[in-house]
Amino acid sequence: MTVTPETALSRATDPANVTAIARRLLTELPGPRSRELEAERRRHVTDAFGITMPVFIDHAQGTLLVDVDGNHLIDFASGIAVTSVGAANPKVAKRAAAQLERFTHTCFMVTEYSSFVEVCRWLNEHTPGDFEKRTALFTTGAEAVENAIKVARAATRRPNILVFDEAYHGRTLLTMAMTAKENPYKLNFGPLAGSVFRGPTAPAHTSPDGPAQALGRIEALLAMNGPETFAAMVIEPIQGEGGFIVQAPGFLKGLREIATRHGIVLVIDEIQAGMGRTGKLFASEHEGIAGDITLTAKALGAGLPLSAATGRAELMNAVHPGGLGGTYAGNPVACEAALAVFELLEDDTLLDNAVRIETAVRERLEPLLELDGVTDVRGRGAMMAIEFRDSSGPRGDLATAAARAANAHGVLTLTCGTDGNVIRLLPPLVIEADVLDEGLAVLEASIRLVLS
Repeated sequence: MTVTPETALSRATDPANVTAIARRLLTELPGPRSRELEAERRRHVTDAFGITMPVFIDHAQGTLLVDVDGNHLIDFASGIAVTSVGAANPKVAKRAAAQLERFTHTCFMVTEYSSFVEVCRWLNEHTPGDFEKRTALFTTGAEAVENAIKVARAATRRPNILVFDEAYHGRTLLTMAMTAKENPYKLNFGPLAGSVFRGPTAPAHTSPDGPAQALGRIEALLAMNGPETFAAMVIEPIQGEGGFIVQAPGFLKGLREIATRHGIVLVIDEIQAGMGRTGKLFASEHEGIAGDITLTAKALGAGLPLSAATGRAELMNAVHPGGLGGTYAGNPVACEAALAVFELLEDDTLLDNAVRIETAVRERLEPLLELDGVTDVRGRGAMMAIEFRDSSGPRGDLATAAARAANAHGVLTLTCGTDGNVIRLLPPLVIEADVLDEGLAVLEASIRLVLS
């Protein structure tokens, strides 16, 4: 019997196989209370914030998000890779709550507290690289990126920065210049910071001959502008907003060699890919390399704002006292949340879960490659993506249409990529197997429906 996309969606939510949508969703999405609150948002919040799904969350129940109308959503976004241990992890909540009762803030640059030091110690011991390290804590990923540039410039006394195609490093003035995507991140916000150069990458899915050509072009770019003028090169080991791009084998090792040869600080931006997301603590471990500085954020604080730059001691100590910092840098409540995350990472369960998630995603989505319109399934661990051949079809933008269909059935998904033609999957590392299976079934059926 031929299975229509509508039948597939029905089967995907059959109570005999998985938790029925009828038991998760009490209303259409968004529900009436969410619609009321959305109207309030539009009256009081700037329209400049883009919203994936106008649903207001009340609380998390396990790995499900429960909205104000009582609907239970399967979370394939994790707050953009932030809530890897779940959006209401008991260990995180307990440590953060205890700290809230002691004190909320002093500013580490005014009076110190031990949790800041403990977070730095753990990162020094666990980030890749067999060398003495020092760590600085900040609040956001963009802050970590900008401070890594400050460190590199102070240590090398050089001005220029090399970044790469498909990169995303933040929304602040310098990180906008470092980010590749124009719309929405840089549109109308110029002039941007200078001394930023952009090099090519070698995506594994589009570079069948390997990274040699891209590395050669990078060498030529450096030679043209003087390699001795470059303080740092900054790259994500798996590029996030650019489309969950995994580089061809040897590309990151090639960058490591070039950086070492020219005395350039190699900064590995693990803000999205780190903290176990790819099945290893840090995605750069898959490539067998270590950055001179490694950046973490997002999942580091389990939802509380915290970021870090961890690097060679001689680099991190090259900045004069008072040169780094920030009022909220390494807030004590966020530090306690991070220490809870470290406890959860002490055994290999979360890393094993990431591998299990990748297996489940590939088993469900790789058969869709036979469809006209699906071009790639890629990623590592719980950082997976499905790419569509083009960004338009009879039902409009294919990735957006499929994501919206899944969202409408209570599976929260995000899109990314230069053309917005990629659906990215970032489920919590603690997601239950049956919940993951249901979410993937709904997503598969949504894709088949859009491509029919």
